[in-house]
Amino acid sequence: MDAAAERGGNVACGLPRNVRRGLHERPGRRGIFRKRGPTVKIVLVSPKGPLYRHRGGVFKKSLRYAPLTLPTLAGLVPPELGAEIRIIDEGIHDIDPEAIQADLVGMTVITGSARRAYDLAEPIRRRGIPVVMGGPHPTLVPEDVAPHADAVVVGYAEQSWPRLLRELAAGRMQPRYDPGPDHTLRGLPMPRWDLVDASRYTTTNVFEATRGCVHDCDFCVVPAAWGRVPYKRPVEEVAEEIRRRGARKLIFIDLNLISERDHARRLFEALVPLGVRWFGLSTALLGRDPELMDVMQRSGCSGLLIGFESISRDSLRCARKGFNSPQDYRQLVADLHRRGIAIMGCFVFGVDEDGPEVFEATARYVVEVGIDLPRFAITTPFPGTRLHRRLAAEGRILTRDWNLYDGQHVVFRPARMSPRQLQEGHESAWRHAYRWGSIARRLARSEARGLVTLAANLGYRYYAHHLHTHYTCDWFIGQVTQDRRVSA
Repeated sequence: MDAAAERGGNVACGLPRNVRRGLHERPGRRGIFRKRGPTVKIVLVSPKGPLYRHRGGVFKKSLRYAPLTLPTLAGLVPPELGAEIRIIDEGIHDIDPEAIQADLVGMTVITGSARRAYDLAEPIRRRGIPVVMGGPHPTLVPEDVAPHADAVVVGYAEQSWPRLLRELAAGRMQPRYDPGPDHTLRGLPMPRWDLVDASRYTTTNVFEATRGCVHDCDFCVVPAAWGRVPYKRPVEEVAEEIRRRGARKLIFIDLNLISERDHARRLFEALVPLGVRWFGLSTALLGRDPELMDVMQRSGCSGLLIGFESISRDSLRCARKGFNSPQDYRQLVADLHRRGIAIMGCFVFGVDEDGPEVFEATARYVVEVGIDLPRFAITTPFPGTRLHRRLAAEGRILTRDWNLYDGQHVVFRPARMSPRQLQEGHESAWRHAYRWGSIARRLARSEARGLVTLAANLGYRYYAHHLHTHYTCDWFIGQVTQDRRVSA
């Protein structure tokens, strides 16, 4: 924690002397915002790690959907502040921290972008502009973030972010903000999509119906950061937002849309009269509920991301994801394909039960079963999670370079193979799954195949041979556009 946090004082205590003097000389309730005139200038930034910075992706825009966090934060800014808000996503725009003109800079930070966020914050703070950081990494390890920010927002921000802004306006921003006990997703303001350059994304029709997950997977940041209590938006509010946006093709970014079955069913039924096509995320437990799959089909579902994680029951138990049943995967894939629903299947390598044989076995399996778009990741012990604590206690954490905590680098010592075997095996699985013959065999087995799925496979084939320079975690089936040019 920085000095201000240790003293429990406000933000002024932690700023350089010349900035503190300026703050205290500004009278009235406008506080820190007074120095630049009547309009409050807020810049909201999404920093990116080195693999996913501007011009770092495979396609110029077609694998990118607009992130929901920054427009949501912009929508939560209290109207009485009369704020002028700017959104900068480093995935599509370059950032010059020396050129930013603002009264406040807010950053949403994941572990893989933490170092970049710290590097951006330093010259901004040096110019006397306060920086606020929130998101998964600040929630998991606020003590790591505190020296690099004037305030840290821990947990969900629907209540704490507006409170922070009002207190900053009054000149008494605190070094840390935690969510209130009565957090709710009811009655939220509309995200400020008018601030987003829609031409740079495949779609800005990005929605959220639930938040959180009831499961407790060992490698997942969600239970560590936000607990296991799922929050639900009223179905009628979700449907109304979709109507107001005029969305016809859309994405739900919920971690597990079917986490609460009754809510999921009501949501899907509300989508039927809207005539939309949508993509979302689900667990493999969906396979045990054919009735829900039927409603999902009628609602316009065109694709699902499913975390299969492993084809080994022992590995799943090791990862605390024993509710997945590998023997049921094949039937689930067939059932979804029969309903015209494409599948992005995600698999993780490196849990303690995994040996060197896991890579080829998994890659062959996804081809045999016909998963439309397989994706592979390396187990990553994110700080603050149970997995990180265990591996740290066993002396198996190899680095705390947050840039490498991206699901594509080995940052710990595996139990049954060397770090090099894990890194190279992960890459070999990608290459096998995206051979020309593998693509043809997978798509031949899918009744959900089409030009869109083929285009996505061609993009991921490129990824499979450029994993050291490209990031692979921002794509949704059914959202690829006609712009398929490869970046330089």
